[in-house]
Amino acid sequence: MISATIPIKMMLVGLVIRYQTTIAFSSPKRLVHSTRPLVKMAAEEGRVSSAVSDKDVMSKTDGKTKQKKQPQLETNPPKGTRDFYPEDMRLRTWLFDQWRNVAKTYGFSEYDAPVLESESLYTRKAGEEVTQQLYNFVDKGDRAVSLRPEMTPSLARMVMAKKGGLVLPLKWFSIPQCWRYERMTRGRRREHFQWNMDVWGVAGVEAEAELLSAMVTFFQNVGLTSDDVGIKVNSRMVIGEVLTELGIPEEKFAATCVLVDKLEKLPLDAIQGDLEELGLDRSVVERLTEVLTNTSIEAIRNVLGEESVAVQQLEQLIELCKAYGIENWILFDASVVRGLAYYTGVVFEAFDRKGELRAIAGGGRYDKLLETFGGDPTPAAGFGFGDAVIVELLKDRNVLPSFESSGIDSVVFAMTKDLYGASVDIATKLRAAGQSVDVVLESKKTKWVFKHADRLGAKYCVIVAPDEFEKGEVSIKNLTEGEQTTVAIESLADWART
Repeated sequence: MISATIPIKMMLVGLVIRYQTTIAFSSPKRLVHSTRPLVKMAAEEGRVSSAVSDKDVMSKTDGKTKQKKQPQLETNPPKGTRDFYPEDMRLRTWLFDQWRNVAKTYGFSEYDAPVLESESLYTRKAGEEVTQQLYNFVDKGDRAVSLRPEMTPSLARMVMAKKGGLVLPLKWFSIPQCWRYERMTRGRRREHFQWNMDVWGVAGVEAEAELLSAMVTFFQNVGLTSDDVGIKVNSRMVIGEVLTELGIPEEKFAATCVLVDKLEKLPLDAIQGDLEELGLDRSVVERLTEVLTNTSIEAIRNVLGEESVAVQQLEQLIELCKAYGIENWILFDASVVRGLAYYTGVVFEAFDRKGELRAIAGGGRYDKLLETFGGDPTPAAGFGFGDAVIVELLKDRNVLPSFESSGIDSVVFAMTKDLYGASVDIATKLRAAGQSVDVVLESKKTKWVFKHADRLGAKYCVIVAPDEFEKGEVSIKNLTEGEQTTVAIESLADWART
């Protein structure tokens, strides 16, 4: 069977072919005329392509139909989180360096842990606010996990994992990123970085005094004084002794402290239901608030008596602070309780003296934390110091450095394309001598290069020009003073080190 077609409208293979006038020859003498669609005929013969049978192929290939517009990408990060552009990273790096320098000055070693932990690490049963703020979910292995809201439980897990193999006392620090789904205010986000310093294995207030001194050293290093920042100290043992006097069992101490901490933000009526759940009369909290309004250790001594262990510890701590020379930063405030259930003794909180910002940092003693995870009682104390509030405070006091400069020492560029290899060699020499160097990677005009160097905040512009290069020299412009000199290429390393 020989077939031939005379098309009225024909496209090449792969395009739609509409109705054709078809002439089929079964033999040279027999002519059959048909107006059947070629597509149908082809299908009957079992040789149609998917492109030919696609009724929409014309609209897909004629270039006239607009493709469906893709939804625009949301360019903002998730609410409560941050992007760190280069300038932001320079600030963050500076702050972390300040923290690390202080920690190392005080003999602390750095550690880290996964940002993802088992949810059970944080779900203590004392009514803590943090347990309601977890970024938690069930993973693909059906495990309940959470992004860490704080670092101390991870540290406790790590200590337990060594099963007594760690030599105490230990002094460790970390700068973890922590996550809490909470209401955002100035200096409060849903993710933040936090400087943690912890001492394990020291039962006395010497640990707290060392931690307080480290905190003050940081404040001093970044340009703050005791007129800017104060640190309130108290002891959970004050509340414990009052509750013992009132006949409240010890197992209710932690939950009561969490409720008392809420009184700073809520009226007493707002926690009435929680009090009743604990079996506490309103009079108990009224008695506690009466005690906690005291602002001197002498007043607390009058309430608790001369034999009070809480008073003795606080007095010893104040004396140690005098020995460290930080007494001007420290003040007693019985209302400081801290909201975490695991605190057992001294607690402290750094605050803005002007009262415009929330707490800058806080911490205390948590001797029983390991017990709550099934471990042995181990004395421990530490603090957490977030990155958000301190940056706000440094801005307010106008002592935050500028981070506009990239920190680049020299920008190197070749004035002609054939000198690019030479510019790379010169940049390599300068980098080996310890400079931070940016090489201009494309052919650019001199005017653009100087603007580029200025944007980077570079100190020098090294110009590889034909005339100077033939003499074995380069031109170097001091971008701060505006002076330009020539330096022998073989002497660049010495120039870079001066």
